[in-house]
Amino acid sequence: MKIAYTNCIVVTNGSELHGKAVITEGNIISDIVSENNIPQDCRQHDLDGAFISPGFIDLQIYGSGGKLFGGVPTADALAQMEADLLSQGTTGFLGAVATNTPAIVQQAVDAAKDFRNRSQDIFIGLHLEGPYLNPKRKGAHPADLIKKGSLEELKSWVESAKGEIKMMTIAPELQDQELIDYLKEQQIIISAGHSDADYRQACSAFSNGVAAATHLYNAMPQLHHREPGLVAGIFHSKPFTSIVADGVHVSFPMIEIAKRQLQEKLYLITDAVTETNEGIYQHVLNGDRYTMPDGTLSGSSLTMLKAVQNCVTEVNIDLPEAVNMASLYPATVIGLNESLGTIEHGKQANMAIFDQNFKIKGTVFQGNYIENAG
Repeated sequence: MKIAYTNCIVVTNGSELHGKAVITEGNIISDIVSENNIPQDCRQHDLDGAFISPGFIDLQIYGSGGKLFGGVPTADALAQMEADLLSQGTTGFLGAVATNTPAIVQQAVDAAKDFRNRSQDIFIGLHLEGPYLNPKRKGAHPADLIKKGSLEELKSWVESAKGEIKMMTIAPELQDQELIDYLKEQQIIISAGHSDADYRQACSAFSNGVAAATHLYNAMPQLHHREPGLVAGIFHSKPFTSIVADGVHVSFPMIEIAKRQLQEKLYLITDAVTETNEGIYQHVLNGDRYTMPDGTLSGSSLTMLKAVQNCVTEVNIDLPEAVNMASLYPATVIGLNESLGTIEHGKQANMAIFDQNFKIKGTVFQGNYIENAG
């Protein structure tokens, strides 16, 4: 069946398109046409002046709805995230696993393979954030479980995962090159994070296999005029770099500076968690932020749409570019930009629909319209 989404503002690939309709056929976008030229065989869906954008892609989220996959990884926790994210306009995600015991990491691998058999394909795979980090920059990660990378251990997880591990955050200054080379060979995106790398170490890592950086400014040394550090190395080398745009983890003026430096290499993540009393990550919601029981700032309470809104209203980033940061750029990071990240002919019909107040109205996933019940 052909569906024409009409009476909307199409936000895609850095532009706002007015007076256009998006045509889907099955699970594919077949065309963007003038509203005066909608094919007669289309069923029309009036969006009442809302924005329609590519579906958002979150490459680092730990849990939702009281189920923290990042601490107690189960297929049910992934299912909870899938349902919640689809209601928020997010149509692709990496389930994140924080530093934990080898058994819990293996449990996450097993849960991912189990869930793959029943996922609607919003689940892209796993992002392992740790345990090969630097304890000097541990953040909310338990220091006693952080360690230098073991190639033997890593191989056991990767071979067991059968392709489900897509991304791994490491402290590159502490790892052997053979571990980095192995991750590259397995086509796993290596991201520098929870790292105390100096400027020289950072630039070397980004020249030798490390393709990304994790939650800019957080869990890394501050910029300094004598030892510029990892942040300056990121600004110099310009890897794809994620940021938590909530005004809590990073102030809005610092996001503005990062955007000027990194341009299309800066992308949005939520790094979102959920309140739980299970496992070693017992996040507590305190006002607008999650903390560990001892008060340490942990993951965010963001949605991807809220991150987009913050970029527009607080950082003065144009809406089309903020949408790119939540869709096209993460799709490019994960190597799926040929099928996701923009609204254009031949791409998957995954789209977010939201109003002028950034309230989600509905989601199109694989051509199926999901109305937001809220």
